[in-house]
Amino acid sequence: MRAFWRWFGLCAIALLCLEVYFIGRIAVMATVAPQSTAFQRSEAWRIVNARGSLPWAQQWVEYNQISDNLKRAVIASEDDGFVNHDGVDWDALEKAWSKNAKAEQRAEFKGTSKPPKVVGGSTITQQLAKNLLLSGERNLFRKGQEFVLTMALESLLGKKRILEIYLNSVEWGEGVFGAEAAAQHYFRKPAAKLSAYEAARLVVMLPRPKYFEKTPNSAYLSGRAGVIAGRIPDAKLP
Repeated sequence: MRAFWRWFGLCAIALLCLEVYFIGRIAVMATVAPQSTAFQRSEAWRIVNARGSLPWAQQWVEYNQISDNLKRAVIASEDDGFVNHDGVDWDALEKAWSKNAKAEQRAEFKGTSKPPKVVGGSTITQQLAKNLLLSGERNLFRKGQEFVLTMALESLLGKKRILEIYLNSVEWGEGVFGAEAAAQHYFRKPAAKLSAYEAARLVVMLPRPKYFEKTPNSAYLSGRAGVIAGRIPDAKLP
């Protein structure tokens, strides 16, 4: 029994040290731009293994060098309550859990082995916490870490800095990361000059950037971009 408690204590100390390390890194990000994210490093590893080389495009730009159209578009599409919530949109999360439960019930009723599509309900802050510091694994422990880091991001950085880091690090294609690289890659212009419709097209790509990079003439991409462009004027910026 004594050996068990010793082992349990060591695990608890290791976990605490890990969280302190993560929170320390977040505190530094208040003034220093992150060099890379956990997701970017895993993607770089994957691309090198697949291709033997690393085609990569990313350039950090300051908050005021990113078009307000893009800021508003990503809020309108990904997290319309961004300026008001504390990092977690509990109403959206509850709706997502409800949809997932119903999808699982339908799958069981039909007797299909294909897993249902999972609806996330994640906020911009949660997405940033996951991509910055965590692995792509889906389990209860990793989700718990995501919540802790989400609260740390909101407390230590603030909404404007969170949005700035998110837009500079999010994936927009194979080896294409951040608003500036995406604007240059798809429209041959700086991120500061993106129109409302161009910004909306980029935002619609976010859930499946590699897919839409290969299918730029997708009817869904064009149609959905028109919808998001119409919502841009109503989106609130931090």
